[in-house]
Amino acid sequence: MPNITLPDGSQRHFDCPVSILDVAANIGAGLAKATVAGKIDDQLLDASYLIESDVSLQIITTSSEAGLEVIRHSSAHLMAQAVKQLFPKAQVTIGPVIDDGFFYDFAYERAFTPDDVTAIEKQMKVLIKQNIPVERCVMPRNEAVKFFNERGETYKAEIIESIPSDEDLSLYKQGDFIDLCRGPHVPSTGKIPAVKLMKLAGAYWRGDSNNEMLQRIYGTAWGNKKELKAYIRRIEEAEKRDHRKIARQLDLFHIQEEAPGQVFWHAKGWTIYQAIAQYMRSQQRLRDYQEINTPELVDFSLWERSGHAAKYSDDMFSLESDGRQFALKPMNCPCHIQVFNQGLKSYRDLPLRLAEFGSCHRNEMSGALHGLMRVRGFVQDDGHIFCTEDQIQSEVADFIDFLHAVYKDFGFDELIYRLSTRPESRVGSDENWDKSEKALADALDAQQLEWKELPGEGAFYGPKIEFSLKDSIGRIWQLGTIQVDFSMPERLDAQYVAEDGSRKVPVMLHRAILGSFERFIGILIEHHEGRFPLWLSPEQVVVMNITDKQANFAENVVKRLKKAGIRAVSDLRNEKIGFKIREHTLQRIPYLLVVGDREVEADSVAVRTRSGEDLGTVGVSALIEAISQETSAYL
Repeated sequence: MPNITLPDGSQRHFDCPVSILDVAANIGAGLAKATVAGKIDDQLLDASYLIESDVSLQIITTSSEAGLEVIRHSSAHLMAQAVKQLFPKAQVTIGPVIDDGFFYDFAYERAFTPDDVTAIEKQMKVLIKQNIPVERCVMPRNEAVKFFNERGETYKAEIIESIPSDEDLSLYKQGDFIDLCRGPHVPSTGKIPAVKLMKLAGAYWRGDSNNEMLQRIYGTAWGNKKELKAYIRRIEEAEKRDHRKIARQLDLFHIQEEAPGQVFWHAKGWTIYQAIAQYMRSQQRLRDYQEINTPELVDFSLWERSGHAAKYSDDMFSLESDGRQFALKPMNCPCHIQVFNQGLKSYRDLPLRLAEFGSCHRNEMSGALHGLMRVRGFVQDDGHIFCTEDQIQSEVADFIDFLHAVYKDFGFDELIYRLSTRPESRVGSDENWDKSEKALADALDAQQLEWKELPGEGAFYGPKIEFSLKDSIGRIWQLGTIQVDFSMPERLDAQYVAEDGSRKVPVMLHRAILGSFERFIGILIEHHEGRFPLWLSPEQVVVMNITDKQANFAENVVKRLKKAGIRAVSDLRNEKIGFKIREHTLQRIPYLLVVGDREVEADSVAVRTRSGEDLGTVGVSALIEAISQETSAYL
């Protein structure tokens, strides 16, 4: 009879087989009420799973990350059940869990409306109140194909037909609804504490634009109503901060149909872009990076040799000229190896750190394009470190310090670290993968950082550390990476002369901090809600006169500010000063300077901030010194 060991080391003995839910009830009624699943040997299982032998058990509740995933997966099924009850002719297709929620794609004879979504959500709440048991069953693959075809679910049958015919399939049934799913799911619909449908969208069947368009309904689900309300508030705040909306208000950039997925930078947006580039250049110089620049159009044979063509050819823009096939580079790494290969290097030259603000292009699906966050033309803050095996860990540790310093200067303090390990489809020997993964793990541990492993999520040529940051409203953005690569340098004939005179292949570390300028600026806009730090603001100071008598003095102040390297503009319009202040506050300009007769006489300005703080009257020279001091650390 089973002895069950819990995470705290305590044990429970039972005289007969018990379910995970029975174990939770044995511990306490409150725990049983919150239980949605269990984990045995790192495998998530339904709460109804029967334990017949000695095991170590972790009970999964609504308050855990794993519990949330179970709730969201179950919520997708709940939504599909509600849709089928209200719209019997609708076909259910695919419904996965995503960040903060779930979606399901449906095929239906007409477009769903917002009123339909409201009705679906209302029906979901009815089903939750009914507390319908959720039961798992197993069905042979061929029988499942027939079963779903007979129910008119041709999309579901098509999915099942792609599964090997000798497999048994896992299905989940709740009331009149049954769906293909590996699980686990909540024990009953009443175990879904808080759910809300968010929006409608279109989606191609299986993500292929050659297929029919389906209707996607997005939803979110949480462990309790308080968390749901907090999420809704975050969404509302995110809508206020939408970088596309703020970009229009502040005249930063635009995107138009004639150049899909590519950015038209306006003067103010380009000023931010250049400030970031200048900052990154100065930081890279301090760390002995050599800035290079490589071609955008490269013969396709290089991408074949590097291994990228086999993986990314569908995402590459290509063209033919003089009987040769070329591609716009989707990344910079093969070109950086070409720079390394010019002239034989010695071990004394390593580590060699190359950096490029590399212009890249990728043929992203049109439906995935989203302002600056997903584009087709972008610039990476790319870098590659060529080093020996013995230098990997120290170089990775130095990079982590570099990344921390950069993110802090941009206003990000909370980071998340993940180590992505070898995928099934990869190049290189297991021995090299072992070395690479250990070096990255050791570097994280040496920095005393908490990190999580992501099995199978590495690049095809090597493992990587992913650095994600949390913004001002709690959203997580994956940005920086560093990847260890033993393979590509060998494929592209990179060598150096070792200390013993032999020829060896260098290790290549792929690294980026910002990811791409475009996406990073989009994140910055939303993080700061357009209220950039002084050093990043496209216009740092505006000088406003009260009457025409101070116009010449105001212009002179602007000239003095510009001469000191401060981005200043004047507003000499014949408008009331209150109107000017309000207008420039909406433009998020950090310092608003007002000049009247008294300021002219004293060679001073009345200083206000965009937050409405009155800093009083300050001498022009003293203000220039103060602003220069505030921004000098970022130049």
